[in-house]
Amino acid sequence: MTSESLARAIDRASSPVELLRNQDWPAFTFPVAPEFTNWRDEQRAWNTSVALMDQSHHMTQLFLGGSDLIDLLASISPNTFATFRPGVAKQLIAVNADGYLIGDGILFYHRADEPEGLVLIGHHLLIDWVRFNVEKAAAEGRDVSHRLEANSHMRQGPPTFYRYELQGPHADRVMEKVFGGPAPDIKFFHIGDVTIAGRPVKALRHGMAGQPGFEFYGPWEDNETVLDALMEAGEEFGIRRVGAKAYSSSPLESGWVPTPFPAIFGEDLAEYRDWLPAARAGSIGGSLYSTDVHDFYLTPWDIGLGRSVRFDHDFHGRAALEKHAENQRRHKVTLIWNAEDVAAVVRSQLEPGTPAKYLDFPKARYGLFQMDEVVRDGARVGISTDAGYVAHDQLYMSLATLDVDIPDGTEVEVVWGENPVSRKAGVDADHRQVHIRATVAPAPFHEFARTVYRANA
Repeated sequence: MTSESLARAIDRASSPVELLRNQDWPAFTFPVAPEFTNWRDEQRAWNTSVALMDQSHHMTQLFLGGSDLIDLLASISPNTFATFRPGVAKQLIAVNADGYLIGDGILFYHRADEPEGLVLIGHHLLIDWVRFNVEKAAAEGRDVSHRLEANSHMRQGPPTFYRYELQGPHADRVMEKVFGGPAPDIKFFHIGDVTIAGRPVKALRHGMAGQPGFEFYGPWEDNETVLDALMEAGEEFGIRRVGAKAYSSSPLESGWVPTPFPAIFGEDLAEYRDWLPAARAGSIGGSLYSTDVHDFYLTPWDIGLGRSVRFDHDFHGRAALEKHAENQRRHKVTLIWNAEDVAAVVRSQLEPGTPAKYLDFPKARYGLFQMDEVVRDGARVGISTDAGYVAHDQLYMSLATLDVDIPDGTEVEVVWGENPVSRKAGVDADHRQVHIRATVAPAPFHEFARTVYRANA
């Protein structure tokens, strides 16, 4: 990868779509072991017993500070900051001038009086936009500062923090052993101070994979001590460490779309594209093909992030976002893929002739932004964004955004495979497009899958 700016790369490729469809972005991998046991049992653990997910290495972190920081963040985000304070976290989002999503991440507020009192964690999409605005504000003399910490694939040395996610129906029982009493009484998305094996630990109450749990984090030098204590306490409850393969599929159950396409190609972000290296812009994978980049854009409501929007302050894109709020055209759903059609895609790899595009397990991701067309009666009705297999329910599924008038239980079709085929190295050069039937379900999907869907299957 080079340091060529995104603006120059788009000029060279003639359009953002052509650039991102063919940009050879490496497959996103999590810098932990692929499997500690096997990914199927590791997936099942967060539904049946307890699982420990190591989040220390794969996320980008942006440490933030300065007396002008909150005002700056409020100016570029529809999130409210009226009650934001130390000890609280929030899912931060940002939109462009037309009200389309740039990205999301988790913003932790530790202390107001420290140079790195806040930290934004997630994929680099939102972090880069925030970093650009912080650097610009600092150059203008405002009191803001930042420190970027890349993930462990791109960084020399250990991270600042270890991060261990404890999830599953027995998570509270494990914590009772760790703490010698009840699990800490911390409100959802609040941060508490606890002690594990004699070490001070921060605890964020939230859940991944649709299960209750905690994220524990603290100084890297304590990582082995805390990890050993959690694993020892969980042994009698069947705790499993979760490897990269299983972890990558957890959003399918939690309903979180991990890498929404960033709406950064309008005139209002021209200066940003001059600043941003093209190598950080990612790549488009999937069957959705259009010469108009706007067909890939998403509003916050399209993927379930509308709950983060508050019109209690001025921010970049507010007027357009107010219009989207009044006219919500799509909503987030789960698509449960037809088992016979999935089997046919797999079987095509073993039969003579051109196969369907390879369908990987547990996660089918062929670009940073997986964007597959969803059709009904031959017309496009949405986009499937993230696809994979969930062993606990024995279902192949994807997260999608569909037209709001399509109810749960409707059968649609996911178009699988590219036409025309892109030049990305991760995509089979020789494959054919197929249609996979899918049933619309809520996101998160669990109750629907275990009652209505199974009853009618």
